[in-house]
Amino acid sequence: MDDMLKDFVVEAMDLAVNVEEHLLALERDPDNKETLNAVFRSFHTIKGGAGFMGLPAMVTACHLTENLFDALRTGAAPVTPLAIEAALQASGFVADQLAELNNGAEPGSLPALPQDLESLLNDAIAGKADSTPVAAPVAVPAPAPAAVVAPVAAAPAAVAPVATASPDGLDWESMYEAVMPAGSYTRPAAAVAGPAVAATPVAAVAAPAVAAPVAATAEVVPVVAARRDAPEKRDERPQSAPAKEESIRIDAVKLDALLEVAGESVQAANQAAVLLERLMQFKFEGQAQTLMATLAETLERASRYSTELQRATLATRMQPVGRLFQKFPRLVRELAKDLGKEVELTIEGAETEVDRVVVDSLYDPLVHMLRNSLDHGVESPADRLAAGKPAKSYISLKAWQEANSVMIVLQDDGKGMDPVMLRAKAQQKGLISESANLTTEECYQLVFLPGFSTKEVASSVSGRGVGMDVVKTAVEKNRGAINIESGLGKGTKFSIRLPIELSIVPTMLVSTSGAALALPMAVVQRVVELPEVFMEVGGAPVLKDQGRPLPVRSLADSLGYESCREKVGIVVAAPQPYILAVEAVDGTADLVIKPMTAITVEGITGTARSAEGELVLVVGLSFLMDGCRGSVRMAA
Repeated sequence: MDDMLKDFVVEAMDLAVNVEEHLLALERDPDNKETLNAVFRSFHTIKGGAGFMGLPAMVTACHLTENLFDALRTGAAPVTPLAIEAALQASGFVADQLAELNNGAEPGSLPALPQDLESLLNDAIAGKADSTPVAAPVAVPAPAPAAVVAPVAAAPAAVAPVATASPDGLDWESMYEAVMPAGSYTRPAAAVAGPAVAATPVAAVAAPAVAAPVAATAEVVPVVAARRDAPEKRDERPQSAPAKEESIRIDAVKLDALLEVAGESVQAANQAAVLLERLMQFKFEGQAQTLMATLAETLERASRYSTELQRATLATRMQPVGRLFQKFPRLVRELAKDLGKEVELTIEGAETEVDRVVVDSLYDPLVHMLRNSLDHGVESPADRLAAGKPAKSYISLKAWQEANSVMIVLQDDGKGMDPVMLRAKAQQKGLISESANLTTEECYQLVFLPGFSTKEVASSVSGRGVGMDVVKTAVEKNRGAINIESGLGKGTKFSIRLPIELSIVPTMLVSTSGAALALPMAVVQRVVELPEVFMEVGGAPVLKDQGRPLPVRSLADSLGYESCREKVGIVVAAPQPYILAVEAVDGTADLVIKPMTAITVEGITGTARSAEGELVLVVGLSFLMDGCRGSVRMAA
C-alpha cells in the first residue's frame, strides 16, 4: 500500500468512527438535523477520497448514501426504517472495504457493490417503506456506476471544464455547483453538461481534508480547479504554500523501542538521584562541594527531562477506545436481528484514551461479551413482555478514566445470572468438586472457567464453552481485572479495570517476609496501622475502617511466603473491600514493568527495578481485586 492510500484509509477510518453510532441515534431521533448533516458530510468526504484513490465500489456506495441523506435532510424523502437499514448496510460495506485495505488488500481486488445493496439504497432514496426491485431511483437521481468510475480512472489533467470559462480563466459555475448539495442547484441551460459527473472529480481532490465540513470546501476548490482548468496560467497567480503536515505515521515497533528507552532513562535518573542523596551525607569542602552542588543541579535537570520524554512518548501510544467501539453497533444490530430480539446499544466515553496495545487486544474479548449478553442475558421480546419489561432491551458500553486506570463497563437489562444454576452446571461438567462451597461472587466467576457453558446445545453464537475464559485471560494479560455484578431479572454488569499505560505503572512499594513487592496504586485507598490483636468474625480477623468491618488478609500468606509480623494495613478498593496486611510500606514509585515470560507465579504479574536497583515483584491487579485469592480451581 502506497503512502497516499495509507493516509486515505487512516483518515477515512477516523471519519467513520461515529457514523454507525449516528445512524442508530437517528432511529431514536429521526428529525435531528445535526445528525443528518454529520452523516451526509462523512459519506461525502469519504466518497471524494475514494474517487481520488480509484475505489469505484466505495465511490458508488458513498454517492448513493450521500444522495439518500441529502434527500432526508431536505425532506425529499422520509427517515424510515428502510432508510436507516440501507445506510447501515452501506456503512458496513465501506467499513469492510477500508478494513481490507488496511490489512494489505489491493484496491483492484475489492468486491463490487452488491446489487441488492444498490437497490436498497435506491428504494430508500425513493422514500419507500419496503424494499422492492426498481429500475431507477426516483427522488434524487443517482448516476450509474460507470458514470462515477469514468472520472476516477481519468488523469486529473484530462478533466476539462464543462462550461465556458470566465475572463479570469476559472469556471466559477462548476465550482459553485461542486459545493452545493445535490439537487439544490440547477445550472443555466448553456452550462449544463452532466452536473453529477462534473462534481465528482472536484470533490475527489478536496477529499483529503477528511474532517472539513462541506462549507469549507469553497476555500479549497478554486485552487484545485485552477490547476486543472488552466495549468498554463500557473505562473501568473501567486501559489498557495503546501499545507503543513500535522501528523506522521510511525512504525509501532519503533515507538515501543522508544518507550522502553524512555522508561529506562527515567529509572537510571532515579537511581542516580538515590546515589547522589547517599553521597550528600558525606562532608565536602572547597571545590568538591561546588562540584557536588553542580552535579546535583545537573542530575535534577536530567531527571526532569527524562520524565518529560517518557510522558511525551506515552502520549503517542494513547488511542481513544472509540476506535474499538465503532465496530460494535452494526455487530449488535445484525446479531439481534438473527436472534429475533430487539436490542439498543448505547456507547459512552468513546473519547477515553488508553494504551494502543490495550485497544488492539480488547476487541475479541468485548465481542465475546456482547455475543453472550445478546444470547444469554437478553430475553426475547415475548419473555420480556411476560416479565413486565419493555420489549426492547438495552445494552450499554461505557468507558472512563478513574485515577490511574481505565474502566470499561458492559451492562444489560436482561434476565441476570443465577448463582445456583451456575454452580450446578460447573459441577455437572466436572469443573468444580461436589463439596465446593462458593460465595455468590465466586459462582459468577465460574463463567470464566475453560469449557463452561450454560447451554445444552451450541449455536452459531455461543454455547461451546470458549470465549469468557479468553476474556479473563486477555484482561489479565494486560494487567487488568474483570468483575461481575448481576441480579435475577435485572441484568448483568461486567466491569473491566485496566491500567492507562502498560509499561509504566504507579505503584506502592511494600515489604513482607523479606521480599520487596509493588502494588498497583489503582486499588490502593489508604494505609492504616494494624493492632496487635484483631476482632474475629467466623474465626477470621476483622478490623473496623471508617465505621465498617473489613476482613484482614496477609500478603505473605496469600503468596505462600513465611509468616511474619505485619504491622501495616492497606485498604484495597476491590468489589469486596478488605485490608491487606504487610510488614512495611516503603513509599511509592512509577515502575517500568517487565512481564514474566519464563515462569508463572500466582499473584505476580511482572518484575521491575527500584530506584536503588533492587529487584521488585509486582503483584497482579486481578489477584488483588479477587481478594488475594486465585481463580476457582478445577476439580482434580
